[in-house]
Amino acid sequence: MYAGQFAWISLLMVGGTLFLFRKIYGEVVGALPLNGGAYNVLLNSANKSMASLAACLTILSYVATSVISANEAIHYASAFNHGLPIIWGTISLLLLFFLLNLLGLKESSKAAIVIFIIHLATLIILCAVCGWYVLMNGIGHFTVNFATKSEHSLAYQLFAGFAAAMLGISGFESSANYVEEQGPGIFPKTLRNMWVIVTVFNPLIAILALGIMSIGDVNGHQESLLAFMGERAGGQWLSWLVSVDAVLVLSGAVLTSFVGVGGLMKRMTLDRIFPQFLLKENSRQAPYYILLVFFVLCVSVLLSTGGNLQALAGVYAISFLAVMGLFGIGNLLLKLRRKRLPRPERATTGSVFLALIAVGTALVGNVMLNPHYVLVFFEYFIPTFLIALMMMDRSLILSGLLSIILYFFKPLKQSIERFTDWTNQTIKEINDQEFVFFSKGDDIASLNRVMIYIEENEETNRLRIVTIESEHFIIPENLHRDIETLDRAYPEIDITYEIIKGDFGPELIQELSEKWQIPTNFMFIGSPSQKFEYRIEELGGVRLII
Repeated sequence: MYAGQFAWISLLMVGGTLFLFRKIYGEVVGALPLNGGAYNVLLNSANKSMASLAACLTILSYVATSVISANEAIHYASAFNHGLPIIWGTISLLLLFFLLNLLGLKESSKAAIVIFIIHLATLIILCAVCGWYVLMNGIGHFTVNFATKSEHSLAYQLFAGFAAAMLGISGFESSANYVEEQGPGIFPKTLRNMWVIVTVFNPLIAILALGIMSIGDVNGHQESLLAFMGERAGGQWLSWLVSVDAVLVLSGAVLTSFVGVGGLMKRMTLDRIFPQFLLKENSRQAPYYILLVFFVLCVSVLLSTGGNLQALAGVYAISFLAVMGLFGIGNLLLKLRRKRLPRPERATTGSVFLALIAVGTALVGNVMLNPHYVLVFFEYFIPTFLIALMMMDRSLILSGLLSIILYFFKPLKQSIERFTDWTNQTIKEINDQEFVFFSKGDDIASLNRVMIYIEENEETNRLRIVTIESEHFIIPENLHRDIETLDRAYPEIDITYEIIKGDFGPELIQELSEKWQIPTNFMFIGSPSQKFEYRIEELGGVRLII
């Protein structure tokens, strides 16, 4: 739609860019034949932060690929049921593969070969029938389409078309994530085969589309263009064949996304970039937390974009092209920092820079064409990358957080310490307040009631039992032993016993109060008899407790 009748040229430019990346990928993966793609090369040639950046972009690329593929698959499936709800159908397809992965479904090379053969045969049949249609119906559409004038210059058309067409090579980077599962020498062949097929079929289908329909017809059938081409050129049977093939291939892409992101996130979790609970697996060795997180991300991206393919493509474009760019940067770092590392082939420095310029141009073009979709990309990329950064530097972050908390709460901590000291001192002062009981030789049962009263009603840990000895009163011999027994029975209260010679009365009470610094209201006596010569109010506030 951007390049109009010159779309096939933009697609050839994409083929040229892939030709440059064949050797870039071949050199990097040949030197480091490990799973992980851009994450792996940057982990071994740069640092963990840069590798995490590539990994998070790859995850988002997988998310967008999965959502776009599932959405496109449902659009093609709607050829058989026009009432099929696109959004719910897409969520259902994503849920299906989420559940299948939980059951341990993995990619099968035999199944992949069958799908590839069916897909290649379908494309050949489609191109043959469309070519025959053009031969039989003339070049009328060609004439009209090439005569159509665009409001933009040719340079802009090719630039915008190239930027959009780079999205058509989805999957080129995937082979680098499964190198360890491939036999020796297979990886360069996968790059070659993908490059040949993209370079041949994409421009050819664009040219055939110009001979079958007007450019205006393309806009109304973007979601299932090849099925529309098949219906117009060969009839309903070819439209159905293309639709079945599309559903099959695109469903395979959804499976690839689930399997690929599972391997990548597991590798990142093992490297302690993501929380370790993500490594938990069920009985079928499926990392269910990783799969669940990926499924939720896919559904949220789908709902936030409303299933708009252009918005989804915008999210995918930034992440996918950034990953390819980082792969090129990884190649340069490998040349600079790992010169002695053996590799089966080498990309020239000039070709790497040219490839990076091409990818950068495509990235800038997609941002210019869909600037409002950049926000959707950052809504998902920033939280993912921040989680990765926080996990990598979590010790430093936790130390910093602790320092901040201590800084802000230091005044509060000091206040709490001062309040604690004051409280403890106050409690000590309260409990250190001594009480006095004037005993007139009470038996141990009466003295025990005194102790119970003090324990239940007064906050103190000190009691002085005083006996006033005079010529009229002789202290019982067993009183001293009884008080010692009480002292052992109430270890939380320090009991002292004192004998004072004199006459019990207001003067003696006042004298002892001043001497001991004990208020008279902290002094107790038992209930006096009628023979007691003083009235209770004359004793200065002494209390009765038994």
